[in-house]
Amino acid sequence: MEQLAKDLWVVDGETVSFHGFPYTTRMTVVRLSDGTLWVHSPVTLTPAMRFRVDSLGPVAHLIAPNHLHHLFLADWIEAYPEATVYGTRQVMEKRPDLHFDEMLDGQHRESWRQQIDEVLFTGSRLMEEAVFFHRPSETLIVADLIENFPAGHFNWWQKPIARLAGIIAPHGKTPLDWRLSFHKSQAQAGLAKIKAWTPRRIIMAHGEVVREKDNQFLNDSFDWLQ
Repeated sequence: MEQLAKDLWVVDGETVSFHGFPYTTRMTVVRLSDGTLWVHSPVTLTPAMRFRVDSLGPVAHLIAPNHLHHLFLADWIEAYPEATVYGTRQVMEKRPDLHFDEMLDGQHRESWRQQIDEVLFTGSRLMEEAVFFHRPSETLIVADLIENFPAGHFNWWQKPIARLAGIIAPHGKTPLDWRLSFHKSQAQAGLAKIKAWTPRRIIMAHGEVVREKDNQFLNDSFDWLQ
């Protein structure tokens, strides 16, 4: 567990296989003003992990930001039955076995609106993602909307495919297959809201954390919407 700013931590979890490629996992934890925890894209819940999380405060919000970030959610729901569980429409349809309390639809939540903004990046039948901005630390929090793997992460045959997909640092983007599926006008509306936040840091579930300046990385990452 690494603290990146006041009341903001990231936790790197295990690597999982996705279409034969090794995908690192990363969870983001925010401590809200009431002392409770907001947990984005939960990773594997081990006893050691639970001890570290519990030392920060009580878990009150569990976030499944898109239809791919649900692998470890069931264990967290069991461990923290009092927590409110949030998911996008797509993940809720994909996991009817899980109990979701609220849908992530881009609306401000009263329980965290003083610290966290939200937008639903949509416009594709294949991919929609709830994107968040932690205002106190000026940090953008995404799951798969941007992937930014270090070049050395992939082996000899995976690397050229990953480069073609556009997911290798320092030029990480939304993966190519998803980029091609978006209706640009809808995606541009979501991007405009994200850029208006002008983040100073970008946390991704997959790849290197970025120090941002004047939206330079965002402009490059979303040149496919120009």
